Amino acid sequence: MPNPKTPLEPGNFYHIYNRGINSCALFKETTNYEHFLGLYDKYISPVADTFAWVLMGNHFHLLVQILPQNLNLQGFENPEGLNNLTTEKRINQQFSNLFNAYTKAFNKKYNRTGSLLEHTFRRKQIIDETYLKQVILYIHNNPVHHGFCSHPIEYPWSSYLTCISLKSTKLQRETVIGWFDSQANFKSLHEQKIEYNEMEKWLEIQT
Repeated sequence: MPNPKTPLEPGNFYHIYNRGINSCALFKETTNYEHFLGLYDKYISPVADTFAWVLMGNHFHLLVQILPQNLNLQGFENPEGLNNLTTEKRINQQFSNLFNAYTKAFNKKYNRTGSLLEHTFRRKQIIDETYLKQVILYIHNNPVHHGFCSHPIEYPWSSYLTCISLKSTKLQRETVIGWFDSQANFKSLHEQKIEYNEMEKWLEIQT
């Protein structure tokens, strides 16, 4: 299992996920997804590059690389306070800010109280390119596995559509396509049926 205590260190790649507490819904309508992505850009873009993502009804998956240690604090909330934190704590604080801000907005919108997400998001460090490619396939096929669609191209709330688009994006699209050698190969591998449960087991045993 991804370990919530694994440190988020500059330069490293991580598969990160979180889910609704007691598997409750995180996203009920289009505006929820849009708001989460807006907050994600605000809080996470300053500390990490994003290579893949998917937002599901009650959980999400991210593939990120933590930015170098000499972070530019411009755009951070309370930069004076962050100056007094270690790099790891700054990074964790940004994820915490994201989850807290989304929870506050969600609770207000749906007149609920209390926690929305599990308290500690899980993360697993990724150390080789083969694993990176498998995580991307795993993330993009999550909606297929859960029965939302028959192909990743049909699901609007993942990075797959961005990867095959020409529109400007903060997603590290060129690097992702480079890992697959070409966009044609990227598409081809996503068109192949994968044994999702077997892939999940494979990802779990990687170090």
